[in-house]
Amino acid sequence: MAHPQRIEMQAIGVVHTSASQDEIRRHKEGLTSLVEIFPQYVDALDGLKGFSHIIIVAFLDQLRSEQIGLLKVRPRRLLRRGVRLEDLPLLGVFALDSPTRPNPIGLSVVSLLRIEGMLLTVTDLDLFDGTPVLDIKPYQSGYRAERYSVPEWYERLHRDAGYE
Repeated sequence: MAHPQRIEMQAIGVVHTSASQDEIRRHKEGLTSLVEIFPQYVDALDGLKGFSHIIIVAFLDQLRSEQIGLLKVRPRRLLRRGVRLEDLPLLGVFALDSPTRPNPIGLSVVSLLRIEGMLLTVTDLDLFDGTPVLDIKPYQSGYRAERYSVPEWYERLHRDAGYE
């Protein structure tokens, strides 16, 4: 059995947005942000132009210490949609897109509007201003699941929250 090991990474860029943390938490569609790529990584952008969407992998450096390492949480984002706290199940974080995780990393699929030098203009990024970017990947058709299913609890909660 493998033992936990320390992993070191370098940020390849940083997020810039004028949106407040509350605006970002509400997931306002159409929110425009910039991703600044550090000069030593600009060559890695060659060939990215023309992709409509990209995947941003980031280090969630602004989490509170009590959010890191938890294995079970309630999907609190649904509270904003009127679901009561007592109706939210306690779930493993691997079943949720909560920022609370054993490792503070985030993943966002965003629309890539343009690339100008070392600046990528994107929409729908749910990362705060100053968030370190660890990697960028192009979104490709092979990443899309044509057929998928979700658990009953997920369908029920989203129905209760008015998503369907």
